[in-house]
Amino acid sequence: MNKFRTLFLLLALVVSCKGETETPASAEEPRGSENIAYKWGHMALEATALDTERFKPRPTVTSRYLGLIFTAVFDAWSRYDARAIPVYLEGVARRPDTAQTLSNKEIAISYAAYRTLNEYYYSDKELFRGFMMGMGLDPEDMSMDPTTPVGIGNLAAKAVIAARKGDGANQYGEEEGSAGEVYFDYTGYQPVNSPDENTDINRWQPKYFTDGKGGKFAPGCLTPYWQLVEPIALDSASQFRPGPPPMVGSEQLEKEVREVIELQANLTDADKALVEFMRDGPKSVQQAGHWLNFAQDVSRRDQHTLDEDVKMYFLNQITAMDAFIASWDSKMYYDFARPYALVHDYYQDQVIKAWGGPGKGMVEMPGQQWRPYSPETFLCPPFPSYTSGHSTVSGACAEALRLFTGDDYFGVEVQLVPGALTETDPAHYGDTVTLKFPTFTEAAEMAGISRVMGGYHIQADNIAGLELGRDVARKAWEFYNKHLGGE
Repeated sequence: MNKFRTLFLLLALVVSCKGETETPASAEEPRGSENIAYKWGHMALEATALDTERFKPRPTVTSRYLGLIFTAVFDAWSRYDARAIPVYLEGVARRPDTAQTLSNKEIAISYAAYRTLNEYYYSDKELFRGFMMGMGLDPEDMSMDPTTPVGIGNLAAKAVIAARKGDGANQYGEEEGSAGEVYFDYTGYQPVNSPDENTDINRWQPKYFTDGKGGKFAPGCLTPYWQLVEPIALDSASQFRPGPPPMVGSEQLEKEVREVIELQANLTDADKALVEFMRDGPKSVQQAGHWLNFAQDVSRRDQHTLDEDVKMYFLNQITAMDAFIASWDSKMYYDFARPYALVHDYYQDQVIKAWGGPGKGMVEMPGQQWRPYSPETFLCPPFPSYTSGHSTVSGACAEALRLFTGDDYFGVEVQLVPGALTETDPAHYGDTVTLKFPTFTEAAEMAGISRVMGGYHIQADNIAGLELGRDVARKAWEFYNKHLGGE
């Protein structure tokens, strides 16, 4: 298990059976890691990590899964709240005050989570089934009775799944031109440059990775149609599209490419730890999951109730989902180059100090041999650079958490061993480092600059991404408050 995957325990929880409970629970409500919404968040992180292991990193896809799972949870919960308005669930009346009990909420959100997790993380059905049974709930109960928590949970999941078929994600291979192949690029995107020839330095160039078996391959662009996915809170993917990145020949681009080289050449152990912690490549829960993990930190810190976690995860994950869509709009619109290619072009006739690869440390090399601080099997994200997805999603989720809590304070610390996720020999690891994230805003900015230090982005990608993300979050915040029954 990696650092993002939390230990999973099947805990027996006392819940009512299938009908509504008409009296409030007398026991003190479970808080923090003990509330059922938190536990389903935990389960979603486990499933995301397993998805990454099976299908390789696909941050766009898993961000949509998480956004829709917690939308279904919110919709089910809304029927047991005095004012909340569901996003997709229709035709199900709000339950009376006497039925708005903790037990009913637990059951309703559990069935909503269970059905959507089964739909999106279908390889882990037995894991989810075991969790349901550990809570004393029947996974086979397919009731659609809108007067019971089981039925409301099932209906909420059904509504979300139905509403999002044909939303542009091509989850079922349903888009025209897909020939039934799931997640197939139905736009026909082809990069201007090949892995072997860079004819337009301003545009993205695929790069070769090692396959871990002595061979090499150049992965194609990941979901180059994602800007066509229907957002949840945004009016459109391009609503906050930033202006263009700096182009070849500009003083700004020359300066920013040089900055990438200098940052990498002077990486400290703390810098390496930050790059690795924020990388979200193989063996991770991806960026949306990363910020769901941060949200769970907040839940434990503030000892959230079920209601508070349902609302926070909903806001957090629809923000991440829409941030990915907005970032991909910019990525595919500008099709901009990454430092991996820019450094090779700008410094091809110069000797520079750079990371030589696992076990080699910082060495002098020709500029055309420069590479990001990354494992051989995942050298650089396979899609255009501008804006940085990490910066966009981090800026968005940090702002969403700031708005939700009413305070920028975060206060999380993480201990890591520098090099453990990059080097192949423990002899080249550094000493344990403690990363501190004082505020949500600083956590986002640290995520963004880590992408520049790692050699994946120039500063323009980062700065534009952070601002784009914050714009997305403010729009999501409006949407969220509307669905809480506000104005």
